[in-house]
Amino acid sequence: MLSDRQRDVIKATVPLLETGGEALTSHFYKLLLTEHSEVRPLFSEAHQASGRQSQALARAVLKYAQHIDRLEELGPLVGQIVSKHVSLQVLPEHYPLVGQYLLRSIREVLGAETATDEVLEAWGVAYGQLADILIGAEEGVYAKSAKAPGGWRGTRGFLIQKKVVESEFITSFHLVPEDGKEVIEHAPGQFIGLQVEVDGKEQRRNYSLSASSNGRDYRISVKREEGGKVSNHLHSLPVGARLELFPPAGDVHATDIYKPLVLISAGVGITPTISMLEKALANGRTVHFIHCARNSRNHAFREWIQEKAEAHSELHVHICYSQPLKDDVADGTGHLSKKHLSDWLPTNRDIEVYFLGPTSFMAQVKRDLEELGVPPSQTHYHFFGPASDLDNQ
Repeated sequence: MLSDRQRDVIKATVPLLETGGEALTSHFYKLLLTEHSEVRPLFSEAHQASGRQSQALARAVLKYAQHIDRLEELGPLVGQIVSKHVSLQVLPEHYPLVGQYLLRSIREVLGAETATDEVLEAWGVAYGQLADILIGAEEGVYAKSAKAPGGWRGTRGFLIQKKVVESEFITSFHLVPEDGKEVIEHAPGQFIGLQVEVDGKEQRRNYSLSASSNGRDYRISVKREEGGKVSNHLHSLPVGARLELFPPAGDVHATDIYKPLVLISAGVGITPTISMLEKALANGRTVHFIHCARNSRNHAFREWIQEKAEAHSELHVHICYSQPLKDDVADGTGHLSKKHLSDWLPTNRDIEVYFLGPTSFMAQVKRDLEELGVPPSQTHYHFFGPASDLDNQ
């Protein structure tokens, strides 16, 4: 347990983390992944190259230090970390290694005069405290998934039953369990982790589940990213290929409340909204579905959404194309604006909103919703990669 003196030491490092946190975490990842290649599958190479992974860790470490006296004020941060860790199967044995390299990085980046033995001792205890919180929470999720009907722990073999092209870049993969048994239910908006081998190296990724839970199979819809090792590998796989999946995870999913539901997405951000929409319509809930794409060629699930709108009067669909083709028909053009939202949102702003897409898109939508009077407590979002600070985008 942290002593009062150690808490004071942690708080005294906050200014250093505010100015040099990203340099510290970049050094940490460089050391860890160079000297321990066995943990590389837990970290996306693309996110490492872009710096997003280091930025996300720097923000998390800073926030932890800032709230070292009031951990309950960390808000959703712990849940977000746990969900990502569970989806990639981070295990208790990984934590001591991370702690070792975090302390080493503090010493090497800040220097021995600043990162004294007392500072390292305080951060060692603080890290141990956080590790215990995360390990306990993650074990709770692992155990719950293992005990649930159709559940499992670790990996489970699945086969690609069917591939469906949804747009120019997005393909859906229908996955059935190799053992033919039932699968654990998932909540709308959750994602699932998978483990594959690409060019002789293990890779782990998580993808949103894009269909409602049925106890028989799962569907993921994957965008083929330029230079994306795993996404391109998946698109190249034939029907019948085998994948290893981890149980569903994720703490951002639609509730059963009966406020009007607004789903706002851009690009591949549409994937988790599909299962949210299915459940809402099954419950007779009013839904406002707003989707943004470059044009009709990039618009996934277009026909399916149109069919749902024709069958359900409570579903209101609005499409915005930023670069429409000659014959494209949309409700708005250009990038989604506050004017678009003002026109398409219900007049009564007592609504539940989920918005998903690129970070810059979500940051703008978040600002616009606040300015349009939607209560922040009723807006929700999810990052497809490392978390960012939407208020500083």
